[in-house]
Amino acid sequence: MIPAAHDQATERERYLAARVLNALLREDYAGISARVTHDKDGVAIVLASGRRVGLAPGSPFQDFATAPHERLRLAEVLETLKAVAHPADAEGVAAFERECHDALAALDAHHRMRGEVTRRLRGRRGLIRYESLAAAVDHPLYPTARARLGLSPGDLAAYAPEFAPEFAMRWAAAPRERVTLSRPGLPRWWPAPRDVGLPPGLARTHVLLPVHPLTEPLVSGLPGLVAGPRPCLVVRPTLSTRTVEVAERVHLKVPLPASTLGLRNRRSIKPGTLRDGALAESLLRAVLAREPGLRVTVADEQTYGHAEHEYLGWLVRDLPEGQIVPVAALLAPLPGEGGRLVLHEVAGRHYGGDAEALLRDYLAALLAWNVTLFVRYGVALEAHQQNLALVFGDGPMRLLVKDNDGLLASPRRLHAAGIEPPGFGDERMLTDDPYALADVFVTITLHLAAMAVAHGALPGSAATLVARALTAALEPYGDDPMARLLRARTLEAARLTGKSMVVAGTLVAKDRTRAGDVNKFYGTTGPNYLRGA
Repeated sequence: MIPAAHDQATERERYLAARVLNALLREDYAGISARVTHDKDGVAIVLASGRRVGLAPGSPFQDFATAPHERLRLAEVLETLKAVAHPADAEGVAAFERECHDALAALDAHHRMRGEVTRRLRGRRGLIRYESLAAAVDHPLYPTARARLGLSPGDLAAYAPEFAPEFAMRWAAAPRERVTLSRPGLPRWWPAPRDVGLPPGLARTHVLLPVHPLTEPLVSGLPGLVAGPRPCLVVRPTLSTRTVEVAERVHLKVPLPASTLGLRNRRSIKPGTLRDGALAESLLRAVLAREPGLRVTVADEQTYGHAEHEYLGWLVRDLPEGQIVPVAALLAPLPGEGGRLVLHEVAGRHYGGDAEALLRDYLAALLAWNVTLFVRYGVALEAHQQNLALVFGDGPMRLLVKDNDGLLASPRRLHAAGIEPPGFGDERMLTDDPYALADVFVTITLHLAAMAVAHGALPGSAATLVARALTAALEPYGDDPMARLLRARTLEAARLTGKSMVVAGTLVAKDRTRAGDVNKFYGTTGPNYLRGA
């Protein structure tokens, strides 16, 4: 959350500048840590200007971070970045500089519109309210997460979830022979050609595809595509921006001409990822059929289609019954409620006001699920706090999991468990390397889904809560080799693996990082906050 201050414009810049410097230190881009000094005055980093900026312990994810009393300007941090950068990274450094300015512009726009956003949120109920609140909470590690490269501040105000807008989808008709549908027929709420201003008879030869208004200019001239002249279907953006709410329990995911969490994280949808995501969901359902004690529900993501193009695909996500609260929303402030968080609202409704009890319950469900996947089945999910939600209904809270096309699975472990490994189109989703699986567990499940949430809510006791939940989740597996490996990489490790998100996402080209997947590039480590907890 952004600190309050009288000089808000300057404070937003200082806030962002500190986050950027902290990320560069955490990932030690281009050996920037060589500028860190330790002397009688404490720990500091010497910027390119010669200025010494004090550092303090950077718990939980890095050794040292910008001291709270320091007042940084973005320009001096970027000047230091350029001073240490390798000449081969000039293009990436320039892109990251744009990313920083885009993030600052997004923060400024959200500040200017805070009154209007609060008014819009008063009219929201249920999941979409929580999605919008969650979008105003910055990513725990990626410093410029507010930036969506390719979108202007005006685009964000009209289409990004933190602004709580609503808009009408555009539609285009593609020749039926070019369209792949995962299921026969289309959802009942799908428009007909006449609804979007096209001749009714077009339904015999074409299929309507949803197109985000920001994507429409990129597809309008494609051969054989017939653009609908009228928008149809009013939607509201969810936390992921490219996924929108159609109805309370129906979400629609469509491609977006933007990048988030790094220049190389494009938000288009490659057709193969739709099938891979559906196969991953089926794999998780097969596991749950064998593990009835796990409190987990998997979202239905089996309905999808595409027209052989990264901007002409879609996915319908059907959500379960019950009250759904995104995990990413738990740390969101409630507007006008004096510092209370969504966490406190949910705890008041379901845990007698005990926020720590809510966190203990969440961590128990989260780690029992992910440890079981890892040890018994050789599966590690890329299910961070944005892809997880809590579901409240009859009985205990359940964990909702969605968007599974980034998981890693071991064919050998699945065979041993009696499950046929999925035939993923993306071969990067299959590996028998247990250390690769452990990297995903540590950087996604442990850092983002567990510690970032617990630390943001209860910093003083977060490490203890996480360590106890992880210990309990591992206990049933005793000396199983996979359990021993996971203990060694988490509870017993001297340091914990970290992802170099800025390095791989924007700063350094893939031919230099040699990253097969920029979301699974591990170039750094951090302190083990679990030891001694």
